[in-house]
Amino acid sequence: MGIKTYKPYTASRRNMTGSDFAEVTKKTPEKSLISNKKKNAGRNSQGKITVRHKGGGNKVKYRQIDFRRLKDDVPARVIGIEYDPNRTANIALICYADGEKAYILAPQGLTDGMKVMSGVNAEVRVGNCLPLELIPVGTMVHNIELYPGKGGQMVRSAGTGAQLVAKEGKYATLRLPSGEMRMVPLGCRATIGIIGNVDHNLVKLGKAGRKRHMGIRPTVRGSVMNPNDHPHGGGEGKTGIGRPGPSTPWGKPALGLKTRKKKKASNKLIVRRRDGKTLK
Repeated sequence: MGIKTYKPYTASRRNMTGSDFAEVTKKTPEKSLISNKKKNAGRNSQGKITVRHKGGGNKVKYRQIDFRRLKDDVPARVIGIEYDPNRTANIALICYADGEKAYILAPQGLTDGMKVMSGVNAEVRVGNCLPLELIPVGTMVHNIELYPGKGGQMVRSAGTGAQLVAKEGKYATLRLPSGEMRMVPLGCRATIGIIGNVDHNLVKLGKAGRKRHMGIRPTVRGSVMNPNDHPHGGGEGKTGIGRPGPSTPWGKPALGLKTRKKKKASNKLIVRRRDGKTLK
């Protein structure tokens, strides 16, 4: 998918780019596979803001994506590639031989009319989903399960793909897009190929309004707040933060603090962290 530019008839248009949606072949979503998406503006069930800087945004419907791909040995035909406002990746509408329809993440190279299938009898081909134990070493995969049957949880963003680098014992070792090397049970499923819409990271929003359309509100620096709102706040004019290091609004260290639990059970499955260090 390519990137389109605009004539600079305003200052914001000068640096704005957008996707040309060349991969998209179907304009309207499948009505049977959409549901309402309720907005909560970052608030929990008590009405308290638990995630800051959220609110507003365009009204969207949720597309029900099949991350599990458990309909085995039934071939499906790709009806069309669609835009999904809920994610960076495009989605593909497929129709199984028995008439059932489903949405899947659209890998690069998947086009209308192609056949996809899942299960142990599926070929190693773009869009097919099968267990890691049946995928050759070196293959690029996406939508990877962490637990067999739970559905894909890793590598679901536009342009991403993980490489299967080894299989040993009951685990497969994957090189994730972040550079992390992680072991996953061989019974977990993954889909062949990398996610499409690879140029998504090159899009420049160009103006604040496009961020607001996404439901993201402005982020204000702590140093311009009052001291009762942020530890960096207060003072006359521009002043230092008055602390050994930058802090969060709740007084915790803001930069470089490791927040992952030291005794997290899955630590033993991480061969190498994305920073190149090995967990001990």
